Amino acid sequence: MPAPPIIVIKKKGGHGGHHGGAWKVAYADFVTAMMALFIVLWLMNSSKQLQVAVGGYFKDPTGTSKKVGTNQSGAGDNFQVTKQNLGQLKEQLLKSIHSINDLEKLRKNIEMTVTAEGLRIELLESKSGTFFTSGSSDVNQTGKEMLGLLAQELGQVPNRISVEGHTDATPYGERANYSNWELSSDRANAARRLMQQSGLRANQVSQVRGFADQRLRNAKDPLDPSNRRISIIVQYITRDADEDEPAESGRDSGEASQEQAGKDKSKSEPKAAGETTKK
Repeated sequence: MPAPPIIVIKKKGGHGGHHGGAWKVAYADFVTAMMALFIVLWLMNSSKQLQVAVGGYFKDPTGTSKKVGTNQSGAGDNFQVTKQNLGQLKEQLLKSIHSINDLEKLRKNIEMTVTAEGLRIELLESKSGTFFTSGSSDVNQTGKEMLGLLAQELGQVPNRISVEGHTDATPYGERANYSNWELSSDRANAARRLMQQSGLRANQVSQVRGFADQRLRNAKDPLDPSNRRISIIVQYITRDADEDEPAESGRDSGEASQEQAGKDKSKSEPKAAGETTKK
């Protein structure tokens, strides 16, 4: 009887079957790491203010515990200028000014100082007129560019702004009924108007004041052109309850103390005449 046939079944080699989605997890981790790298590289070339804004978002995504950010970063106009972080705003303003070649030459005509009431930005006039037409409250092209740049930067902070006008001691003799008091007030108001058109919020300016030649920058030379200036004060937003309000009329603590001392005198001295406040 013949032997039965031997049947050999051969299976063809092929794909080993489904291996699962482990590779997707690894790929997702790689993409996430690359994204984090690009964010770090971007932040390293960003301003200090923007770095604080991004860091604040990761610490508090809801933005309710601490207000940080800028309009440019999409976090809103809530970078609060306090005594602790005032230097950041000063550095940001200087960096913006220096980034514009046409304004770099004005470095000698711009001063920023930290005072008891906030950051004081001084736009100093020259003999021929730097920001205003000489003897007039008309803002020239250079003044428009500078005030517009400051307005764009300061419009991103919630702090209130004061604008002051100052002149030198040279008498204003073109019109009998127009003096340095009117000129200083009109220049401050012109600066306020232009800045609100260029970026400041409608309710951001708290005071517009003209001091004529009563607060000379260079008291030793009352006729020094640098005495003619516009002062923009970024008032503090303080963290203590007793410091919530800015110094009265934008004056520093030294002036307030002098006024209090004057009240203690038996006969108070008259207030300086001519100080003009416009809103």
